[in-house]
Amino acid sequence: MISREVCARVLAKAVSTGADYAEIFAEHSVNHSIAMIANKVENVNDAVVAGAGIRVFKGLRSVMASTVDTTEEGLLRCAEKAADALGQGSAEITIDLRERLFGDIHPIKIVPATVPNAEKVRILKDGYFAAKEYSDCIKQVTGTLLDIDHNILIATSEGLYAQDRQIRTRIAINAVAEKNGETQTGFFGPGRRMGMEMFEHEVNAHDVGVKAAEQAVIMAGAGYCPAGVMPVAIGNGFGGVIFHEACGHSLEASSVAYGTSQFAGKLGQQIANPKVTAIDDGTIPNAWGSINIDDEGTPARRNVLIENGILKTYMIDKFNGRRMGMESTGSARRQDYSYTTTSRMTNTFIAEGPDDNDEIISSMEYGLFAKSMGGGSVNPTTGEFNFAVSEGYIVRNGKICEPVRGASLVGKGSDVIMNIDMVGKNLDLGTGMCGASSGSIPTTVGEPLIRVSKITVGGR
Repeated sequence: MISREVCARVLAKAVSTGADYAEIFAEHSVNHSIAMIANKVENVNDAVVAGAGIRVFKGLRSVMASTVDTTEEGLLRCAEKAADALGQGSAEITIDLRERLFGDIHPIKIVPATVPNAEKVRILKDGYFAAKEYSDCIKQVTGTLLDIDHNILIATSEGLYAQDRQIRTRIAINAVAEKNGETQTGFFGPGRRMGMEMFEHEVNAHDVGVKAAEQAVIMAGAGYCPAGVMPVAIGNGFGGVIFHEACGHSLEASSVAYGTSQFAGKLGQQIANPKVTAIDDGTIPNAWGSINIDDEGTPARRNVLIENGILKTYMIDKFNGRRMGMESTGSARRQDYSYTTTSRMTNTFIAEGPDDNDEIISSMEYGLFAKSMGGGSVNPTTGEFNFAVSEGYIVRNGKICEPVRGASLVGKGSDVIMNIDMVGKNLDLGTGMCGASSGSIPTTVGEPLIRVSKITVGGR
């Protein structure tokens, strides 16, 4: 995208007022999507994102400027603005950039851009009509097939010059079911850091549609969930969103570095039940949230955040690492060049534990089985959260009974991970997008079946 020679001159301009670190993040990304509604293709969109962000550090001060003009003149102007905003001073530094090849642990077999739209539409229709025809109760279906070709370049005053290409593919089906005048929705949206080969072995579009429709029909016929404090079993896969939101954000340096996290200053301390081991791993081959390098050029890592209940590390980017006196963990991410990078999750999950899945359910005299989780919100400072349960069932005498709707889980992250007293063995991962200060990024959540001994369930 930008030559080493140009990058070197731009970085020299960026540090010219005394910065001790400068970085160029350039990208050229193509986002392609096909959407279906009312039994037809509604639109086919291509969006191109191209530009560069230039960041400079001086001690614990940071300035970022961005531009869509990636000519040398445009980049120099952008670098000058960042340098001037940082402060007055002078420095003459020769930048010697050495290209690094980090390799690709996420091989792509079929680049989506080479596949005709007609083939993509056929796949999307397979999922769409599988949902539409699942039941007479299904009143509306929407479907989307998305592929992203994200190309980045990172050059720093420390001498790094590196590039990466990130291709991701995702299909999402949303179904609306109606029973007795009541409507409920079902959703399923798996994705991978893969090309169109995802549909050959990993994801069956028809099954995606069936799963979304099945959830909608079940919930449309369900009664309301009773409220109260009770044990809750949370299903595997996307159930891991409860750890991602309630605890994961509080382990990011963006809150830890400023002492505002509920887990700040607790390294080496027990913060969770000894059965809980939580990991953020950007190196899982072809997983949706995986990376080769982060958006500062640090190689992806497998970071064990919590091991047997003990807090082992945080997720750290370069700038917040300065404040903490700790090195980057390969956790710096941003939506695109116009956002400032900060610490974010990649593939974050609770590892498999010692308990038998059947025993987790049979251990509950009365409680809730949250088979599938929906969206929610959290305050990283306090850890207080509120999550919707998209598919839930009452558990009585150790058996899963009738479905219930309208359930939500309310609590505090530091409490819920201490109250996870059973951890099963069917680890699975779920696909999602995570929004924070550096924009919306692809992340994976996951867990096996777990039991929380007590948690507040909102309902009726």
